[in-house]
Amino acid sequence: MFNNILIVCVGNICRSPMAEYLLRAQLPEHSKKHISSAGIGALVGKPADETALELLKEHGIDATSHLARQVTQEMLADADLVLAMEEGHLKRMHDIAPQIRGRAFLLGKWQNNQSVPDPYRQQRPAFEHAFHLIQQATESWLKYLGK
Repeated sequence: MFNNILIVCVGNICRSPMAEYLLRAQLPEHSKKHISSAGIGALVGKPADETALELLKEHGIDATSHLARQVTQEMLADADLVLAMEEGHLKRMHDIAPQIRGRAFLLGKWQNNQSVPDPYRQQRPAFEHAFHLIQQATESWLKYLGK
């Protein structure tokens, strides 16, 4: 059972916070799952990107409390499921914590291992595209998370 889910991108201010908060919103409130996010090159202590926050807010989700965190070996070891945005993220995480093989996947695994492109420092359409891909991917994971 996946009770501790970690979602990873680079800076932990765009993609992984959107996925973290979307997945939390999609799971039942009584779900005992711990969902968090971190970055392999995190902008530690920074809030989520304004455009990411706007998109989440438009879907009724408040992520204003998010602060970026650097992924650690301990976080990876403690996670039952690790979801990354790109293959390169998986490789980096396997370097940090080789024991996560078999429980680390692309968020877009069920969309033919589709990567989610980084919208950082781009215009809103890039964020909307990433958000759409993240929304599809998180919905695809729900049946494996016991919703």
